Amino acid sequence: MTCALHVAWDERLTDYHFGPGHPLAPVRVELTMRLAHEFGLWSQPGVTVAAPPSAADTGLELVHDARYIAAVRAVSGWAEDVGGRGLKAPQLRYARAFGLGTGDQPVFPGMHQASALVAGATLAAARAVWSGTAEHGASIAGGMHHAMAARASGFGVYNDVAVAIAWLLRQGAERVAYVDIDAHHGDGVQAAFWADPRVLTISVHQHPADMFPFTGLPAETGGPGAEGSAVNVALPAGIKDARWLRAFHAIVPPLLAQFRPQILVSQHGADTHRLDPLAHLEVSIDAQRAAHAAIHALAHEAAGGRWLFTGGGGYDLVRVVPRTWTHLLAEAAGQPIDPAAPTPAAWRDYVARRTCLPAPGYMTEGTPAGFAPFESGYDPGDPVDRAIMATRTEVFPLHGLTP
Repeated sequence: MTCALHVAWDERLTDYHFGPGHPLAPVRVELTMRLAHEFGLWSQPGVTVAAPPSAADTGLELVHDARYIAAVRAVSGWAEDVGGRGLKAPQLRYARAFGLGTGDQPVFPGMHQASALVAGATLAAARAVWSGTAEHGASIAGGMHHAMAARASGFGVYNDVAVAIAWLLRQGAERVAYVDIDAHHGDGVQAAFWADPRVLTISVHQHPADMFPFTGLPAETGGPGAEGSAVNVALPAGIKDARWLRAFHAIVPPLLAQFRPQILVSQHGADTHRLDPLAHLEVSIDAQRAAHAAIHALAHEAAGGRWLFTGGGGYDLVRVVPRTWTHLLAEAAGQPIDPAAPTPAAWRDYVARRTCLPAPGYMTEGTPAGFAPFESGYDPGDPVDRAIMATRTEVFPLHGLTP
């Protein structure tokens, strides 16, 4: 089915750049948007692409402390003064008090402006969906789900997803569901709404025992008055497509059906892929594509079609991120791309010129994306089934569901 899709995009979003060698390289977003263009997605019926405005302080303050925003702005200005050469020792100590100037979040000139634009893009996509201008809204450069109210974290300066959800609540949304399929726990979004029963956060991620941010156990279920509003599925390292999809389907659809959100928000980090250098899952683009399609279907089944989605993690910049997020955009437009389709020759040429790396020749690895539903039988000897049951036991009764 064709869906009305609003894509918040401006090439200035690639200004969110922590410098050479940093894993979160904006070329991954640039290559995604170029690949989607080569597939003709921007000319499909119902698809609009528009440059978003930056988030104002009033928008950022829906989640972030005013003192923190002032610190980001100050540190950003200092970086501009020195041309990115490095802050003075007192300035660096001040920056690090807010999680800035570290290996994960190096300071760069224009940091506040670039970060506010990422948040503005996700806000613009949320506004399009909530106003009814579009059924679905995309902010591919967004998904900075680790940033906290008063501290940068996990490559995130401002938590664009949490800001957008807070804005939706301010507009009158009574139930917002957030589904995060990044390999890393969506801790910043969970923290922002820990005690708010209006927001259901579901994170499906690698077990935090040896994975940043070292949170996201099943026992984390929400604060007082919001018990059951936080859902965490902590999966063992090394799992492949069928087990990852089994876990997703065992948790996400029944909870969304019960919660009945007025809008579904999702984060689609691509670092679950087997080639990702910062995580240890073994998922293929075929399975990621299947998860995108499942979330799209759930938006229509459980949330009246209202769906806001973002990018997120993903650090194989050429082989993985552009392909999986192009599939995501195509799925949201109701124009799914054949998994066996070759990547366009013009895109492969652009990748070679832009990165000096070879581009993948096809849109997926051609692996089956099937799975056995959890309802077909629980195996207590299977670590994935134990992870599923741990989450269902903690959370399902709080929603009136049977584990």
